[in-house]
Amino acid sequence: MQLDKVVQYHKALADPTRIKILILLADGELNGQVLAEKLGVTPATITHHASKLREASLINERRDKNTIFFTLNNYFIKNSASATEALIYRRTNTKGESDMLDEQQAKTRDAVIRNFFTADGRLKHLPGQLKKKLIVLEYMVSKLDKGKKYTEPEINAFIRTFHEDFATIRREFIMHQFMFREHEIYELNPAEMWARWENLS
Repeated sequence: MQLDKVVQYHKALADPTRIKILILLADGELNGQVLAEKLGVTPATITHHASKLREASLINERRDKNTIFFTLNNYFIKNSASATEALIYRRTNTKGESDMLDEQQAKTRDAVIRNFFTADGRLKHLPGQLKKKLIVLEYMVSKLDKGKKYTEPEINAFIRTFHEDFATIRREFIMHQFMFREHEIYELNPAEMWARWENLS
């Protein structure tokens, strides 16, 4: 799961009223009026919190005439919890130690970079094989400044120094955890969070 989705999930949970709503919905479908009565708040308050939960995909809604009913999105709640754990522990091996590149892996990385980049640093095309794609993406993001916040136009301009298809490559940066996006601002993730190509065949 993308980092921004995990963050959105936890932001949605960071409110006592929203937690209470989820707990009540665990027993089954309820409408906004019933939730308001059970929690001692106004229907408008339920509407506000429900919108936050819906944006984070934690609940589903259905309308019956003028009444809106809410249910839990069980799959997403469980999947997000698991994704958080996987994201945190993804960079350690069974001994809890970080892996270092060995000589063969370094040769593989260097060969991919030679094959997919021209002499002047342009990307010929994005590899179809995941392992090679991750090596290419890693090489590109390593040129970004750590801790710097980039606007979307700035990221697009950076990518275009390598390849014209900035939209696809920008999505790949996010998808494989090389970058984090929030409110259209992009920032480089710590290298420990990047998708690993070393264990792929």
